[in-house]
Amino acid sequence: MYWLSLPDTPTSTTEGAADIIREAAAGESGSVTGRLATRPPLSLTMERSCSVKSRDSITHQDHAPAPPCSRGHTPPPLQRRSRRTMVDVTKWPLFSLMEGEELSSIRQACVFGTSANEVIYITHNDDVYVFGLNCSNCLGTGDSQSTILPKKLDFLSGRKVVSLSYGSGPHILLATEEGELFAWGHNGYSQLGNGTTNQGVAPVLVSASLLNKRVTEVACGSHHSLALTNTGEVYAWGYNNCGQVGSGSTANQPTPRRVSNCLQNKVVVSITCGQTSSLAVVENGEVYGWGYNGNGQLGLGNNGNQLTPCRLVGLQGLCVLQIVSGYAHSLALTDEGLLYAWGTNTYGQLGTGNKSNQLSPVQIMAEKERIVEIAACHSTHTSAAKTQSGQVYMWGQCRGQSIVLPFLTHFSCTDDVFACFATPSVMWRLLSMEHDDFLTVSQSLKKEFDSPETADLKFSVDGKYIHVHKAVLKIRCEHFRSMFQSHWNEDMKEVIEIDQFTYPVYRSFLEFLYTDNIDLPPEDAIGLLDLATSYCENRLKRLCQHIIKRGITIENAFSLLAAAVRYDAEDLEEFCFKFCVNHLTEVTQTAAFWQIEGNLLKEFISRASRCGAFKN
Repeated sequence: MYWLSLPDTPTSTTEGAADIIREAAAGESGSVTGRLATRPPLSLTMERSCSVKSRDSITHQDHAPAPPCSRGHTPPPLQRRSRRTMVDVTKWPLFSLMEGEELSSIRQACVFGTSANEVIYITHNDDVYVFGLNCSNCLGTGDSQSTILPKKLDFLSGRKVVSLSYGSGPHILLATEEGELFAWGHNGYSQLGNGTTNQGVAPVLVSASLLNKRVTEVACGSHHSLALTNTGEVYAWGYNNCGQVGSGSTANQPTPRRVSNCLQNKVVVSITCGQTSSLAVVENGEVYGWGYNGNGQLGLGNNGNQLTPCRLVGLQGLCVLQIVSGYAHSLALTDEGLLYAWGTNTYGQLGTGNKSNQLSPVQIMAEKERIVEIAACHSTHTSAAKTQSGQVYMWGQCRGQSIVLPFLTHFSCTDDVFACFATPSVMWRLLSMEHDDFLTVSQSLKKEFDSPETADLKFSVDGKYIHVHKAVLKIRCEHFRSMFQSHWNEDMKEVIEIDQFTYPVYRSFLEFLYTDNIDLPPEDAIGLLDLATSYCENRLKRLCQHIIKRGITIENAFSLLAAAVRYDAEDLEEFCFKFCVNHLTEVTQTAAFWQIEGNLLKEFISRASRCGAFKN
């Protein structure tokens, strides 16, 4: 270890001063609150999806070939290509309590609820876990108790989830790879489809009218439910005060009922719900809507409710690939990357530049590049879109502000918009993590640190080798940039000897250049602070000071104070000085105090006396 050079025995001056301090110090008390080290957010690679539901296993291969669009071409298959996007799930506060190992086990996740206070996630082993507030038994744990710790839903374990959606009660719908449909939570309007209005305290299989049917996608409105089968049929049930079930009446529907009329001979490929409205896309790109239309959210050109499906003539001639609904507005994305919006516009969620409702679809972002993804959720008044080059825009209600035009963000995915700006901060879709071995740039760099296979340079410290890459060092550190671009002798060497610093200190420094993190005890951090000062690495210097502050104790306080003075770390010096004064009696009994250099001790006595440390 690299330690300060301290005298073995104090000089007579030091000894006398030490005795004076011990005699003068009496009865003081103080404490330092440790600073919690914040775990770095786990970036998880998410898979693109076209609604709040996961579409990983939906292919609709049983469908008949799609008829050509009115523009003369057939839309691409419903299943989207995967688009790798980095999402930091700890941006949703509930996930911030989970350890890194728990987070890495997650394959799919969804944050939901009226206040974004509930979570459901599925692990790589297909185990289903929930935690949160548990409003209306929406966690499905069999009781009404909230839980801050994840609880396993044994009944669903081993089943692969392909689609999940939530209502406002909330109630939950979940479809499995086998086509089974499960429901639980709020059931005041029979939105669970079990023929009753009893609360669903645990997941139950929805079988009524769905025997021999394979459900591939689900969607929830406020208190009604939709299910899409692999043959393109839509079933609806639950609250129906505005016709959102599409049955032709306003009577509530206690069990799943097929939505027919205009959809009778159509093959539906996608469904979505607003609070009290329903929308469906058929395989030729047409869009149909039914339910509440008081603000034009069905896009029919009027504000009359529709008790059965009606085609959106305003999208005639367009092939819609993706459709999403907010609380009372909707967005549609065409196969040409064009974006249309309609419905309520109280918060600017249509992105038209004003707050006027639109009864028919209007094109927005026409001047932007091709749109590849759109996002909205019936729980919010927020909208988002992603362009072909990866730019993410948001508009509508964003943290209480009304943004009436699409605003370019620094986010890399639409999910971040809802995590950071939606109210509530729910997830607009079921997030699915990547299964492959894809590594980000930062992960790749971390993996290759001290790797003999790829390194082109070795440092020898205390007889041990550390393998590195010249290019990385030059990019990350001005000291090495000068070393390898000038006429230094080291530029021509394959092995560079280091004798000023210990192996733990120098290895930690090099690892910092690859990872931006350091992991050292406070005692070694003193040596790293020396290195950071020598190499003019100011950020590393600050990190070392943080480590030392978190590790200060009665025994090492004076040693750390001496280090702070030696390396001109003013903030750390002030922190250590206050700690020593607050614990003066205990600190003056330590070995480190006896070994302190005389001039430093005199300065400490003088400064402490000015602070009133020796007053009775």
